[in-house]
Amino acid sequence: METAQLGILAGITISVSFFAMIFGVFYLYKREKMAMIERGMDPRSYKPQSAPYQNLKWGLLLGGSGIGLFLAFILDHLAFNNIIIGDGIFFLYLSLIAIFGGCGLFLSYRIEKKEVLDKDDHTIQK
Repeated sequence: METAQLGILAGITISVSFFAMIFGVFYLYKREKMAMIERGMDPRSYKPQSAPYQNLKWGLLLGGSGIGLFLAFILDHLAFNNIIIGDGIFFLYLSLIAIFGGCGLFLSYRIEKKEVLDKDDHTIQK
């Protein structure tokens, strides 16, 4: 295939995919509302559950990823200046971002667990 044909094919594929995504979102939204009506619930009074620790989780994930990225940059320029060549540096960056991002998520889990346990202790003592 030539470049012009690939461009036309990509345009058609993207347009059809976008339409299918929009249609699917609205279809599932309406189906959810119908299921609530069938169960005797009022869809207008339904409020989604809040996630009180969502900002903490995202903050620690992105903060940990930033620390991993910074550490990879420092190691790249100071420790592994001429030792690792090629894709090794790329994998160093990815692995440190994943490790420190995971540490941030683990820290978020520990903080949430501690808060929930403290809340349970306070309700029991009253």
